[in-house]
Amino acid sequence: MQPTIIAAGGLVLNDKEELLLMFRRGKWDLPKGKLDEGESIEECAIREVMEETGLVRVELVKPVGITYHDYFDKYSKQDVTKESHWFEMRAPGEQQFIPQTEEDIEQIIWTDRKQLKKCLSNSYKNIIEILSSYYLKKLI
Repeated sequence: MQPTIIAAGGLVLNDKEELLLMFRRGKWDLPKGKLDEGESIEECAIREVMEETGLVRVELVKPVGITYHDYFDKYSKQDVTKESHWFEMRAPGEQQFIPQTEEDIEQIIWTDRKQLKKCLSNSYKNIIEILSSYYLKKLI
């Protein structure tokens, strides 16, 4: 059985209900990262969103779900499963993005539903899954 890496991230919405997306390594993605020793999953999600985006005010609203994906971890040099815990978050007011370039983040945008659909045609399966689940639950 391969090791599991625990991570957390956010579906970050602004005051206009637009969703934050990042362009990283050739695909549209959501901010997320690995859990540090001693921090809660909620603390991890907020820290990672702030580090990767440069946002200074982020409010955690509620859990959204968990996704899993397998990949080769270049640091441990082995196949791992990443278990990502996702939270709905709010970024109130006008805030400036500062993409974390050391994490290969090239661009950060606010997307409306129409633009989101286009971006998701160039995204990861687990990102599409969590966003589809989130928006479907909002419609019910």
